[in-house]
Amino acid sequence: MAYIEAVPNISEGKDTRVLQALAEQLRGAADVQLLHVDPNPAATRTVFTLVGEPQAVCVALFDFISLATRLIDMRAQHGVHPRLGAVDVCPLIPLKDISLTQTAQLARQLGERVGQELHVPVYLYEAAATDAARKNLADIRRGEYESLPAKLRALPPDFGPHTWDQHTQKTGACVIGARDFLIAFNINLNTRDTQPAKQIAAAIREKSGGLKGVKAIGWYVENFDRAQVSCNITDFRAAPLALVFETIQKHAQQLGLRATGCELVGLLPLEAILAAGRHYAPAETDPHALIQAAIKGLNLCEVKPFEPTEQILEYKITSF
Repeated sequence: MAYIEAVPNISEGKDTRVLQALAEQLRGAADVQLLHVDPNPAATRTVFTLVGEPQAVCVALFDFISLATRLIDMRAQHGVHPRLGAVDVCPLIPLKDISLTQTAQLARQLGERVGQELHVPVYLYEAAATDAARKNLADIRRGEYESLPAKLRALPPDFGPHTWDQHTQKTGACVIGARDFLIAFNINLNTRDTQPAKQIAAAIREKSGGLKGVKAIGWYVENFDRAQVSCNITDFRAAPLALVFETIQKHAQQLGLRATGCELVGLLPLEAILAAGRHYAPAETDPHALIQAAIKGLNLCEVKPFEPTEQILEYKITSF
């Protein structure tokens, strides 16, 4: 049987009533397992991770988006993280016995239903994109929510309304797509200043000639009281965690700073953390010891706990 993962990101990280309602909606969905909920109050953002049979996941996501757009009002939302709407981005990821092409078709079907039935502007991205200008999430999201009045005219959504009315102002737009696995990996600096974080991010991202498969921005995280280089690793084999961390460490040292540790947001594959463990403990073979070596080498518990049983994908999938 085929399985996919979905990682909807919402523009809310503080209101526990909203987060609990959305988590309960996913827990009650048929043939779907909610794996992880990762709120960030300072960024006003929460990442949900779920897996299941493809059609069941799409049904659960539609209900999730419907509830989120009722509960979250973008007119009152402010956050550090780039965002376009209440459900800012919703990627589908093939896990087992399904291709990326087939997953992209599911994303298009979900996007069409969200646009038509919920009247939310939907942009398709990555493998589901309708043209090259919409493939990159950063390109679609440029200017963020505040750009939508002009964006809806200049870059019309693939589905849903093109008008900036009261409903659209409340919901914002949603970006739905299909992609391979992505690791959200944030590196902490011993400064509150965002300028060096932005400078390092510009140097390491693939788009600027840096590391293959790495997207990055620099920001200040209030609840951690430090600047971070926030990375999306789209190819963790080409850009292993240890390589990303140590590359940022070198850039930080050139600026008279240090990379003090890392934060993993959401889930990551077992393969990725074992590779980091082998980097820091090359003679080790025991998987548990390798995971501990990775946690220590990357200092993954600096700003919040890293729990292997809660954040390694293979350890979380129990029902399928």
